[in-house]
Amino acid sequence: MKKLYILRHTKKEDEDLNIDDYDRNLSKEGIEEAEKIAKDFANKNLKIDLIVASPANRTRQTAEIFAKYLNYNKTVMLNDVLYMAFVNELLETISYTFDTIDSMMIVGHNPSLTALAVTLVGFKEKFQMGGIMEIDFDCDSWIDISKENAKLISYEVPK
Repeated sequence: MKKLYILRHTKKEDEDLNIDDYDRNLSKEGIEEAEKIAKDFANKNLKIDLIVASPANRTRQTAEIFAKYLNYNKTVMLNDVLYMAFVNELLETISYTFDTIDSMMIVGHNPSLTALAVTLVGFKEKFQMGGIMEIDFDCDSWIDISKENAKLISYEVPK
């Protein structure tokens, strides 16, 4: 059994023509929201073997907040592919994960995450900022994940 958590970053700073989108940070509200979501998530006592995030500032910050609250003492893996990724690139990133990893969290952006959720579990909504989805796969290798062996366990959005 493999478990995937898909997490979209929380609220980012307002657009500034002098700052590239990639370099936009979480807003103060986004930081507080990420901390609340991470704290609630950590209270479930779930095990995360690997956190992979887009290196864009806001996703990196969201991933680091989750790592702190989850007592994740490994390095958050930053993967350039996750910024503005096509769904096939996300699937490839997940599929190439070592099988010693049983649960992983992907921290990224829309529209990529919505496309991933649609592809894996037929999700019918837009993946909201701060939304987190849990998917179980009935397989022993990440390379074998597919819509056929995926089961949506939960999708939670900030309140």
